Amino acid sequence: MINYYLLTKPKIVMGNIITVAAGFLLASKGHFDITLFCATLLGLALIMASSCVFNNYINRITDKEMERTKNRPLVLGLISNRNAIMFATALGVLGAVLLWVFTNPLTVFIAGIGFFVYVVLYSFWKCHTIYATAIGSIAGAVPPVIGYCAVSNRFDAGACILFAMMVLWQMPHFFSIAMYHLKDYTIAKVPVLPVLRGVERTKIHMVIYILGFILASLTLTLFGYTGYLYLIAAMAISMAWLGLCVMGFNNDDHQVWGRKMFYMSLLVINVICLVIPFDVLNLP
Repeated sequence: MINYYLLTKPKIVMGNIITVAAGFLLASKGHFDITLFCATLLGLALIMASSCVFNNYINRITDKEMERTKNRPLVLGLISNRNAIMFATALGVLGAVLLWVFTNPLTVFIAGIGFFVYVVLYSFWKCHTIYATAIGSIAGAVPPVIGYCAVSNRFDAGACILFAMMVLWQMPHFFSIAMYHLKDYTIAKVPVLPVLRGVERTKIHMVIYILGFILASLTLTLFGYTGYLYLIAAMAISMAWLGLCVMGFNNDDHQVWGRKMFYMSLLVINVICLVIPFDVLNLP
């Protein structure tokens, strides 16, 4: 059973669940529905797990070429392709049913878009185009929007801001992973930005995206969705992230720097997601 569990990429699922909760609590504005909250988290977790299993199946050949993925269950033959597909399908159907019963059609529709973008567009194009990273960022930006729409049942300015923030956050996050595992991506011939355009250009792109993320983060307070506690915390951690990124131009050890940027990006999104509910509760 452990191999089926690993096939779902639990770290990715858990990381996204945090953003779902943040979106849900942002829209709740202190009026917390525990049943809806649990159903939304569980339903989307199952759908994300399903998409990760499908992604593992689609990329099983490429995974053989990379050090960090060569021990995945499908690569080692610990799970058959047929069983993996059946497992992924069951997870996806169960998750969709939960969202349909407990949330609303808009939430199910957005979850379906995220699933399609990740499984069909990103997974199949990952090894064929440099733009796969941008496509993947769209899928990764969906979870907080789903949490938000599960409560609000509308795609408004708040949902748009959350979506923009996550897209802008994920690009430098993905680039950090590519820098950290640059040798792997080069050997496997995966067309990520640092492989095709070089390290320095990647660092410039990362600075631009982080600046965009900072501006997008500001708008949550400017539009009245959060207060000044969120604003101070978001700006402080985001500026630290930007500072580390700029320092990368004087760092020739791309792997070490990429690793630091990766963990810093995780710290940034976790701090922001954790501070949102506390600040929303204090709003009038």
